Amino acid sequence: MDRLTTLVEKFHLTVQPAPLSTANLIAMAGEDGTPARVVFLTRGTSQTARAEEVLFAAHVDWMGMTNPLMASLPDEVGSDLSGAEDSRALVRLMAEETTANRCGAQSVINRLGEALMVRLLREQISQGTTDVGLLAGLADPRISRAIVAMHDFPGRVWSNADLAQEAGLSLSRFAELFAQTVGETPMGYLRRWRLILAHQDIMRGDRVDAVARRYAYNSPESFTRAFRKAHGVAPTALRAA
Repeated sequence: MDRLTTLVEKFHLTVQPAPLSTANLIAMAGEDGTPARVVFLTRGTSQTARAEEVLFAAHVDWMGMTNPLMASLPDEVGSDLSGAEDSRALVRLMAEETTANRCGAQSVINRLGEALMVRLLREQISQGTTDVGLLAGLADPRISRAIVAMHDFPGRVWSNADLAQEAGLSLSRFAELFAQTVGETPMGYLRRWRLILAHQDIMRGDRVDAVARRYAYNSPESFTRAFRKAHGVAPTALRAA
């Protein structure tokens, strides 16, 4: 079970070098000048980092709050690199690519940045959180199995009983624990996930009837009603635009 791959694949992530004033991913050095800490600011930019501490500064765009994982993260995600040599090596490489100005640097920075972001998220999931939301669901070993099943197979006709079986829980306990942890019902989260993916597909130019079938809607009309309620616009109008 992979709790992150589908989220990384479905939401386009870009990492670009940026001035400290507009950066939201910042790597800072310790007193010895080596990588000591990375901070990702999910809803703003740095107001406290000093330029002399910064090894590199970048701006991460991961589709903002339309990405349910981004929406569930705290305002600041920090990681101490003192015991993480692999992450320290990533930071060193990103700092080198940022300053060396070699051909292909942006491509390298983007891929290294993606790897660094995945490591930050792994750490967040392993630490867990007391905040209700997707991150808390992914951190729970039972609820996460149901969430990953929905992420990986959004077009399957899921029932609460199916998802409870994925989680290894009784139906009543699953429904209760999912709502407490994620903050919405399993079917509510599944609908929201499907409509997030459907929005991407419509923006890409896919036909409305094909998208409706892809995400297990009984008809294009029922899909259109749900889509308009979620996104404030009919899928045909969005596709035309």
